[in-house]
Amino acid sequence: MNQIIDVIIPAYNEAASIGLVITDIPSLVREVIVVSNHSTDRTEIVAQKAGATVLKESQRGYGYACLKGMQHISDKKEKPDIVVFLDGDYSDYPEQLTELIAPIIEKDIDFVIGARVKRLRADGSMTFPQRFGNWLATNLMKLFFGANFTDLGPFRAIKYDKLIALKMQDKTYGWTVEMQLKALKKKYSYTEVPMKYRNRIGTSKVSGTVKGAIFAGIKILSWIFKYTFKK
Repeated sequence: MNQIIDVIIPAYNEAASIGLVITDIPSLVREVIVVSNHSTDRTEIVAQKAGATVLKESQRGYGYACLKGMQHISDKKEKPDIVVFLDGDYSDYPEQLTELIAPIIEKDIDFVIGARVKRLRADGSMTFPQRFGNWLATNLMKLFFGANFTDLGPFRAIKYDKLIALKMQDKTYGWTVEMQLKALKKKYSYTEVPMKYRNRIGTSKVSGTVKGAIFAGIKILSWIFKYTFKK
């Protein structure tokens, strides 16, 4: 039986890149959902012309945008088997979606992270705050939960029913680590797939600013310690 796959792309002022992202997504995807997170440029127009379903989320925050996309999917009569999350800045290679979902389809894995491994990353594609944040978060998850994650990569795939069971809550920077922590708590099967990673188009809204990097770090650590000491 063919798997139904939907893609959610949170996007804030990604007019220069969003069309490229959508165009490179494999045709096996049922629907590409771009959630414009209060964009003030042509992101919505470009995404729509490229064939995506465009939603608007006025509340700024990565998690807000992801939750908006999930709400759209939940309203569908026929739910997907797999949901893929992907950034709109063209730093990932959307055509690698087929590699990302392969463990779910072929091995019945619940959750897959696209890992931005050093050997496949372009020089300068990940800032120091990103690299340090990944190192710290994944090592803390290994220490406290015995996890084998090496990345908090936003390019990820998960079975739809497993995603719904996580009852995701974070509205901003902690979305990715919340998903990983809850998957660990629920003992989901998971794996990572090495992914290529290039310099994004435009400036990062999180790691590209001191404020963004600090708040992302605080959110990541707060989720980890919340789950570490949660009874």
